[in-house]
Amino acid sequence: MRDAIGNPSAAGSGAAATRGAGSHWTGDYLFLIRNLVRKDFTVRYRNMSLGMLWSLLNPLVMMGVLWFVFTRIYPNHIANFAVFVLCGLVPYNVFTLSWLTGTTSLVENIGLIKRVPVPREVIPVSTVLGNCVNMSSQVALLLLLVAFTVGVNRYWFWLLVIWPLEIVFVMGLALIFSALNVYIRDIRYVVESANVILFWLVPIFYDFNNVPSRYQDLYQYNPVAAVVLASRNVLLDGVGPSPTLLIKLAASSLFMFFAGLLVFRRLRAGFYNYL
Repeated sequence: MRDAIGNPSAAGSGAAATRGAGSHWTGDYLFLIRNLVRKDFTVRYRNMSLGMLWSLLNPLVMMGVLWFVFTRIYPNHIANFAVFVLCGLVPYNVFTLSWLTGTTSLVENIGLIKRVPVPREVIPVSTVLGNCVNMSSQVALLLLLVAFTVGVNRYWFWLLVIWPLEIVFVMGLALIFSALNVYIRDIRYVVESANVILFWLVPIFYDFNNVPSRYQDLYQYNPVAAVVLASRNVLLDGVGPSPTLLIKLAASSLFMFFAGLLVFRRLRAGFYNYL
């Protein structure tokens, strides 16, 4: 399998493709996921002199623009507004980039799918995990800024629950949309458009308290908005997330993940005819 993921031989690729449709995977899932994540990281930053530092430019530039607009042009009364914005941007960026790269993962790994009889679900899942590794510099930046401006509190351990739930949710989305993208290649553009709309429906640069009360419960069922709210509770307010918010986040995330597995397994039988 090590050779197959790297540079498989031409002689074995045809046989592997033939076996791929009906064979059952008997290898090491963790080994496979680790290698796919490592490959994604290596390819993403190949020939880049600054490496992962490039991933910091987007949130820093966006944070600066939003800070200027909403403190100099349309002043607000939110304390530590730059950090407040970054608490929304980082979960949003992790979600949107993971969803998009997960959606295109099967189409972009056609060679691997046709050469190696690996479980197809692993590809979008490993792509999401690889994107989370790539975005870890943004998470580190957020934590450092919060530590220096607001301080560290004992509720930070809740982040080990909140952020993984976001990853579980986006894995489910990636499973569904990567399978659909095999059949309908326009799906990636639907995802890109949805991400633009989502930017305005997640309280990134505005306070959740400004949302009309009739919409607040609906907002909290949006896992990205729930992650942002829970992260601000922990990082900025120094309190634990509310149990109701956590229950809604966990329910949405687990439902989406298992729905993603179900949809993916129903659609994977036709992959070979469309890839």
